[in-house]
Amino acid sequence: MAQSTISSLFGTSPVKPLQTHMASVQACINELVPFFDEVLAGNWADAKKQQKKISQLERDADKLKRELRLHLPNSLFMPVSRRDLLEVLTMQDKIANKAKDIAGLIIGRKMEFPESISPKMMDFVGRCIDASSQAQKAINELDELVETGFSGKEIKIVTSMIKKLDKIESETDKIQVDIRGQIFKEEDDLNPVHVMFLYKIIEWIGDLADLSQRVGSRLELMLAR
Repeated sequence: MAQSTISSLFGTSPVKPLQTHMASVQACINELVPFFDEVLAGNWADAKKQQKKISQLERDADKLKRELRLHLPNSLFMPVSRRDLLEVLTMQDKIANKAKDIAGLIIGRKMEFPESISPKMMDFVGRCIDASSQAQKAINELDELVETGFSGKEIKIVTSMIKKLDKIESETDKIQVDIRGQIFKEEDDLNPVHVMFLYKIIEWIGDLADLSQRVGSRLELMLAR
């Protein structure tokens, strides 16, 4: 993104660039749904195309992150510190990075998933993406929070959003436990190395929701201050 564009974003709102970055992150993570559709169907050529798309979107988000870090003022005349904004930016960036890592490992090993967990895998991925989407909704309320000086009913709105995010993350934990349990039942019939990577991918998918929750937690700290 050009410096002039970054400057125009800061001119509109001190938190607008953060929201723009989160939108870029969300565009990246959303592509995991069609990616897993192709992987679970064994369509590796199409899955590879989706993986490349995810990688490109992650690079776009990463480029935007670097631009924001370079041009974020040392001090902002607003009730949000530069440090708080950078910490939220880092959490957001990790979501896109994790999506790229998930797709890269699956393609690199041409990982196949037991049919018994395929439906739950799609539920798992979808709910983790829901967590990121909820984090984005909360971040998009920052403008209103700044305008109201972090007071009034806007705080209640954002607090409610963060509670919903926590609830979604808890749901992803339950789905993850179910998937792990099913794999455990089938371990004896699976290649041990493959089992190890299955658990790794499941952990990484769960990280998407965990990182999204951390975005909410950072925002909650801003409210407390």
